[in-house]
Amino acid sequence: MASIGMSDLKKNMNIELDGVPYKIVEYQHVKPGKGAAFVRTKIKSLLDGRVIEKTFHAGDKAETPNLERRKHQYSYNEDGMYYFMDNETYDMLSLPAENIEYEIQFLLDGMEVDINFHNNKPIGIELPGTVILDIVDAPPSSKGDRQGACRKPAKVNTGATITIPCHLNTGDRIKVDTKTGEYVEKVK
Repeated sequence: MASIGMSDLKKNMNIELDGVPYKIVEYQHVKPGKGAAFVRTKIKSLLDGRVIEKTFHAGDKAETPNLERRKHQYSYNEDGMYYFMDNETYDMLSLPAENIEYEIQFLLDGMEVDINFHNNKPIGIELPGTVILDIVDAPPSSKGDRQGACRKPAKVNTGATITIPCHLNTGDRIKVDTKTGEYVEKVK
């Protein structure tokens, strides 16, 4: 594995510390009046999702993690386990709900996802950038709500609650950004 020095760190970069892969979610280069410069980061564990703060000083090293992505298709869930089929070998793979807690709210039957592997062990999934969902429960809108920046909560077919514009109703289809969980646009 290649070493990564303090000056090489960047936001959204993957690093490995003590055998655990992390993604840098916040990055700040600090150059105090006295003393050496350092980098203050918030890093998210790719194994369990915990976010920790870590400061890197000159001479500190991190490793490049052994990460790999493979295409899989979501099949079903049972007893807190989510099952995916490898698109090339047709082998089934399972992940516990705790590893994909956020992604579950946008996961649809048959959806193609990237499964992340660390040292050949599955650790999580990456969804497509957007997903099309059906609104299954939304409060009715009144005539005055149909203009401006009015927003309301709505439940979609995956069970997630999304904030949508007030002019949308139950039965409408919407595109949702899977990274932020935000409404993008109405789909015809």
